[in-house]
Parts: sequence; structure tokens; C-alpha cells
Amino acid sequence: MDNNEDRKNNPLSPEARRILENSETEPPFSGKFYKHKEKGTYFCAACGNDLFFSEAKYNSESGWPSFYETINEASVDKKEDKKLGMARTEIACGRCGGHLGHVFPDGPKPTCLRYCVNSLALDFKRE
Repeated sequence: MDNNEDRKNNPLSPEARRILENSETEPPFSGKFYKHKEKGTYFCAACGNDLFFSEAKYNSESGWPSFYETINEASVDKKEDKKLGMARTEIACGRCGGHLGHVFPDGPKPTCLRYCVNSLALDFKRE
């Protein structure tokens, strides 16, 4: 079964919908994937688009699941976000445009990036 089939069987919660559609943020240290360590693929909770492999996940101690790279360039779109009075880079699903979180230039090598993602914007499929 592909991720789109998984999505049909698991509709979005109101909280996930607020994050994905309204660019809200879940509280830090609250998400189900913050300390998640299983091997597999993280995908968009809204549309099933593959986003991150578990091998790219690391503990940034930021309070949200963090990854140092996406599966490919098309997985995630980036755009400038000047909300909250600061310049940041918002990340959204490359397929449906759902808000995922933000990317920062303070991650580990080899990319030095930290994709900081809301757990409610993600789902997971084990290897």
C-alpha cells in the first residue's frame, strides 16, 4: 500500500489541519516523532509525499523532529517567511504545499541544514 492509500485510511486531525493549512506550530517537545527512532520514511500527513528518510533524522534538541536533508529537491518547497518579525525559511510539502516547518543553517554536516518539522505534519512508514 502506498502512502496515499495510508492517508485515505487516516484522516487529518483538526490540529494537523491547522498546521498544514494555516502554518501553525505545535508546542515544542510535544510531537509523536520528536524522539521517534524507527527506520523508515517520513511522509506528508496531508498527501503522502515522501519527505525524509529516517537516516537523515537527528536530535537537534530544538523540541521538534529535525532532519539534515530531504529525500530529493522536489520533496520540499522553500519560501521566505517574515512573520514574527524575523526572516526565516518556511518549508512546505513539494506536492500539496502543506506547511511543514522551517529550515535553518545550523544543522550537522554534510548539509549543515536543520529541517525543523511539526510532527503533526508528518506520518511514517516503517522499512
